[in-house]
Amino acid sequence: MNPISTEPLTGPARYPLYGPDFAADPHAAYEQMRRAFGAFAPVELAPGIPATLVIGYFQARSILNDPLRFPADPRVWEQHVPASCPVRPMMEWRPNALRSGGTEHSRYRSANTASIDAIDQHELRALVEKVAADAVTGFGSTGRADLATQYAFPIAFRVLSSMLGCPDEIGARIADGMSRIFETTDAVRGNEILATAVADLVSLRRHHPADDVTSRLIGHPAGLSDEEMGHQIVTLYGAGIEPLTNLIVNTWWKILTDEEFSATLHSAESTIRDALDTVLYTDPPMANYCISYPRYDADVDGTLLPAHQPVVISMAACNNDPALTAGLPPEAFVGNRAHLSWSTGPHTCPARSHAYLIAETAITCLADAFPEMDLAVPADEVRWRPGPFHRALESLPVVFPATR
Repeated sequence: MNPISTEPLTGPARYPLYGPDFAADPHAAYEQMRRAFGAFAPVELAPGIPATLVIGYFQARSILNDPLRFPADPRVWEQHVPASCPVRPMMEWRPNALRSGGTEHSRYRSANTASIDAIDQHELRALVEKVAADAVTGFGSTGRADLATQYAFPIAFRVLSSMLGCPDEIGARIADGMSRIFETTDAVRGNEILATAVADLVSLRRHHPADDVTSRLIGHPAGLSDEEMGHQIVTLYGAGIEPLTNLIVNTWWKILTDEEFSATLHSAESTIRDALDTVLYTDPPMANYCISYPRYDADVDGTLLPAHQPVVISMAACNNDPALTAGLPPEAFVGNRAHLSWSTGPHTCPARSHAYLIAETAITCLADAFPEMDLAVPADEVRWRPGPFHRALESLPVVFPATR
């Protein structure tokens, strides 16, 4: 066996996932880890916060489908992690499906699934089209835009807030708190902002129910408390704004920088849905997550994963594992949905169809509005945001023929 130390190591033995070097070229780092350690790499999520990064596709599937040995409850781990730790808000225990197991997981997940499944997909598409049209109107006459801040984020934010019945003022605070948590630079303050904002939303919908996800969660037979309600909303916003924004931006980045990829779209050899799956395979917006905390030392394929140390699934590395992809041509991944970007097992994403619809509609609307669009700067000047979990551009500046 190859035990991975529970102590943070120095130097190249434990890879830091939080700096600009990793953000600039994570796939090179994954390759280096694979050569050195195989399917399980010792990493740091933040200074002094060790974890095991799973970079083997088949090993990841095994772990994700084994909640008894790899539970999602971090409460033992977080006893030894200071509240000031920048990644703790993304990892700490919350009474929700993401951080629970057994009957509690079933209770939370059933409430979330029922509330999400009641969304009318036709109305959702119409909403995305309207929000996209508003965004295009806002910058179309200028001939240039930042697709991250002026298009993708407003769509993800406004659509999700509408689905949850969240007024703009509360939604803006939720988005601010969530952004601070994902960036891990001001996560403690972000957690405070987030907690206050979601409490205000729950209070509003308890007194004034409507036809939205929040109201349906409140009325579900699970009988969620105010505290539990708040944490369901945190999870929905966390899964909805940042990853969805990044999925839209990362797909446009590939369209603008990969000529062959773009040509297949323009010639109708592939669809926007195919483009989304290609990005989810190669550069998913949540690159490293799906965290579990084994109760006991766990042997997986001869490697010992330490008890109560985070086991983080690298969807980005697993999707590109040579054991899965060796010998396959690039076109084999067009329309292929065997990737792990929605996770798998009991914690698989319950809203994937909604996320696909929102991203596909947003990209289609932009392509129809501006069939001629280019990067406004050289590709090597576009920067990726540091952070152990997401794959996100700082901005995506573009130019196009201005509209009236």
